[in-house]
Amino acid sequence: MNDLLPQDAQKLRHIEQKTREIAQLYGYNEIITPLLESHELLAAKAGEDIRHRMYTFNDMAGRKIALRGEFTPSIARVVATKMRTAPKPLKLFCVGSLYRYDEPQLGRSREFWQANYEIMGTDKPEADVEIITLTSHLLDAVGLHRHYLKIGHVGILRGILTQERLTDPQQNQIMQLLDKKQWNQALETVQSHKVSRQCLTTLKQLIQTGGKNTTETIHKIMRIVKHYENASKAAQNLQEIIELTENNGVKPEILIEAGFARGLEYYTGMILEAYVPELERAGLALGGGGRYDKLIQLFGGEPTPAVGVAPGIDRIVLATEKQQTPLKLPDTKRATVIPTKKEMLTQAHRIASTMRQAGIPTEIELMQRSVSKALSDADRRGAHFAVLIGPEEAKQGKVTLRNMKTREQKKVKLEELIKEIANY
Repeated sequence: MNDLLPQDAQKLRHIEQKTREIAQLYGYNEIITPLLESHELLAAKAGEDIRHRMYTFNDMAGRKIALRGEFTPSIARVVATKMRTAPKPLKLFCVGSLYRYDEPQLGRSREFWQANYEIMGTDKPEADVEIITLTSHLLDAVGLHRHYLKIGHVGILRGILTQERLTDPQQNQIMQLLDKKQWNQALETVQSHKVSRQCLTTLKQLIQTGGKNTTETIHKIMRIVKHYENASKAAQNLQEIIELTENNGVKPEILIEAGFARGLEYYTGMILEAYVPELERAGLALGGGGRYDKLIQLFGGEPTPAVGVAPGIDRIVLATEKQQTPLKLPDTKRATVIPTKKEMLTQAHRIASTMRQAGIPTEIELMQRSVSKALSDADRRGAHFAVLIGPEEAKQGKVTLRNMKTREQKKVKLEELIKEIANY
């Protein structure tokens, strides 16, 4: 787990603010859920790999507790227990830290940060399209100029395996292997369950099918799965989602992969992950999500179709660094007030207070350094202005205002100080 020093914290909060702005633009309402949940809740549909990496312990009452490793189960719990009668669809947003016992490496830490967008209460493809569009919009908004979305449909794979009478646990095991791109092991596992030759042929063809020509790729998928009714319906659903997405004006770059799976067991439909070329070789997605239509029911709620996505804030920061994307931070004018004599400290505090009330971020020289050293320190801290107050200025009701960039300075009346700074 990492300490985020000021510059790192500034980058993370900047991306976090962008996720909030996108939430507001698309009409999502923020909720805040606990960092701790019952182990049973978080483990229910997490997938074997994630269950293995959860931080778990017993609390003082002997209950098995875990640190959250994702947001979706907590949100599903809230909707199932506290928002049953809320108007549908629900559009919910949350942001914060998550925890998994991962092997620390580039883009992987045991504490990481995500935003989360969920649409609950509609099974219509328009909701899937919004999640895809929103994800692409966010990556554009943070300044990433090269990114693409990998999209698949769990219903295609599960449709085939269900028709071949594989149980959910058997299917989950195969999905875990596909998620890790262990293609041969996945096919060997399928074969061990005595499936038909047609099934093996179909899965082999699907694993090799993908491309950025979305129309051609989806038509190829449809031909491959034509003998599987539910898989064919899932392919048609994917076709409708992609066509709506490509015609809505945003036009993200999309890679369709028929053998794409994600480790979480609750997905039922469209799934997606976001990538930039600079992190592709490391296998680092900037975020992921998909449709899950049965999770809320699992926690005691009414049958509620849902779809969502979780962008990784710290991974997006890493991507902006790899692409050397400049952070578009607010151009806030910062100032330092410097008393030239110790007896002017009270007056300096009053001036600083007035400036802060006017919305100007203001520090005070606290080390009783000489004026030259105080100015040097203000420059090092990134101050745009220095306000010097000495006995002579105080008698005249004035201060010396110094522009730290141009090194120009002049005396201004106290009552005109705020206006003078605003005019720069």
